[in-house]
Amino acid sequence: MARIPQELIDEIREKANIVDIVGQYVQLKKTGKNYSGLCPFHNEKTPSFSVAEDKQFYHCFGCGRGGNVFRFLQEIDGISFPEAVAKVADFEQISIPQEYREAEASSGNSEQRQLIELHEKAQELYHHLLMNTAVGEQALTYLHERGLDDETIAEFGIGFAPNQRQFLEQVFQNEGFDKELYEASGLFVARDDGHFADRFYQRIMFPIRDPRGKTIAFSGRFFKTAEFPGEDQPKYLNSPETSLFNKRMVLFNFDKARGTIRKESTVFLFEGFMDVIAAWRSGVKNGIASMGTSLTQQQVGAMERLADTIVICYDGDRAGIEATQRAIHLLRENSRLKIDIARLTDGLDPDEYVKKYGGQAFAQLAEHGRETVFSFQLDYYRGQYNLANEKDQLLYVETMLKELTQVDSLIQQDHYLTQLATEFHLQRETLQQQLDSFKQAQKPQATKATYPEEPRFEDFPEAGTMEVPPEQQVITRRPLTQGEKAEQQLLYRLFNEPRLLYQLQEAHLTFLHEDYERIYQLFVTYFEQKGEFDVAGFVDHLDDPEIQNKVITIVTLNLPQESTEKEIRVLLRVLDKTRLADKINEKVILQQEAGRIGNTQLELELAVEIIDLRKQLKQTDIF
Repeated sequence: MARIPQELIDEIREKANIVDIVGQYVQLKKTGKNYSGLCPFHNEKTPSFSVAEDKQFYHCFGCGRGGNVFRFLQEIDGISFPEAVAKVADFEQISIPQEYREAEASSGNSEQRQLIELHEKAQELYHHLLMNTAVGEQALTYLHERGLDDETIAEFGIGFAPNQRQFLEQVFQNEGFDKELYEASGLFVARDDGHFADRFYQRIMFPIRDPRGKTIAFSGRFFKTAEFPGEDQPKYLNSPETSLFNKRMVLFNFDKARGTIRKESTVFLFEGFMDVIAAWRSGVKNGIASMGTSLTQQQVGAMERLADTIVICYDGDRAGIEATQRAIHLLRENSRLKIDIARLTDGLDPDEYVKKYGGQAFAQLAEHGRETVFSFQLDYYRGQYNLANEKDQLLYVETMLKELTQVDSLIQQDHYLTQLATEFHLQRETLQQQLDSFKQAQKPQATKATYPEEPRFEDFPEAGTMEVPPEQQVITRRPLTQGEKAEQQLLYRLFNEPRLLYQLQEAHLTFLHEDYERIYQLFVTYFEQKGEFDVAGFVDHLDDPEIQNKVITIVTLNLPQESTEKEIRVLLRVLDKTRLADKINEKVILQQEAGRIGNTQLELELAVEIIDLRKQLKQTDIF
């Protein structure tokens, strides 16, 4: 199969804007000349993820990841380099010949890719059975009665698994899929005799997709009929956790909702799949649901990278109210998201609400009927106390004042203090004093913030600085030596002013450390071949992750825009001085060893060499 030509790769990368593509995954805000946001690769509350539009590069000061647009898609979507190139091309509407797409599809034969193929094939089969066969006719009628039209069913890829335990296995055998993958897929149950049975049967099948829209699991709702009452069957059966599917990480409908979430900076959180689908039909396209479990920190992290606000829209019954309260606590402790509540009346869930009042009424509630967390908790805690009892009244007021310390808005605080004072016939000033007392008690003891030491040429002001803002200093690193700092800064200057190469070659530049020397030689080769230097393109030529990470670190240094002759001269002297100091240390160690074994002649010879080297070191006269 043909590989994508480098010329086409370069064209795609040059036409793409990394800000636009990263912005599909991360909520970016302009900060100076760059864009920043919460890193999609690790959980954080303070943005340390930066995208440089001029360099077409991203970098996280927290976890250290970085690179160009292709590498971003490789890491965020878990795809190969050719797949990333094709995805950027599609985004930019650049045509790629089919021969290269076929090569991309066949490159690598990873287990994960094959498992995804199994799931995609299963989804296609289940959907076909539901929509086009007598086997799925009753289930299709049921879904129509639930308010789902054919367009919605197709949109979400809903299907039907027949009451046959060998259906999927037979199809996969005919298709030539590797039987060794059956158990790992989670689509089958291994029997004692070594044979496999379909895990899902007599169920309406809801595909679960990853952020790329690839099917990675299923949730099957048992479809009860006269022939198959299924008294011993659970209502919902989910795929087990596999290498593809981790329910703590996955959010139902995240792939479809992501664009709207980012656009509106708002995400709606529902309890069930049918609720998400009902909201979608009502025009609320930014709804997602957790996978039948309590909300997890990983899921919260995925949402807050795209949104500023989360609207909890759980069922209106007691269980839904308790789940809402738990979600509030988790979100407060683990995210920066603003929380709103869309509370449903009469104990209805969103799907039931849409059926009873219509999609327009639900969309109106979702947009204009939200309430604050404190308003929700005013009612929630009423159920915990007997407000006909004076003692419970006071306990309730005290509880609500403690909750009010979580409200940042002074206007809201003023409103709710007045409301509590009026309802319970208390002095507003007294409530204010009690609130202030609770706030003071919650304040942590002030501690001086400490950050790991960052590289800085304090002894060489002419060489500039390599400072990183304190809020971005979140990785503890081994302090760099002066030589390493100089090497990094010289490479930074070469990357940004490649014409310096000729001056440095005349100075017979060599680096102290193997990795930096290798980067330098790779730079020389790239620059001589291209006649120019583009760091985003340069990264594509690096196949060593360690070298890639070092290049990313160098590219993101915070240095003055242009170099000076004095700076370059000082940096070269730093290398010379470090090289001499390293030689002196080596000789001193050898001299000590010679003295230990009694080799007086060698000890004297080394002493002479050390004296000579120290004279040379002094002559560098850097300080």
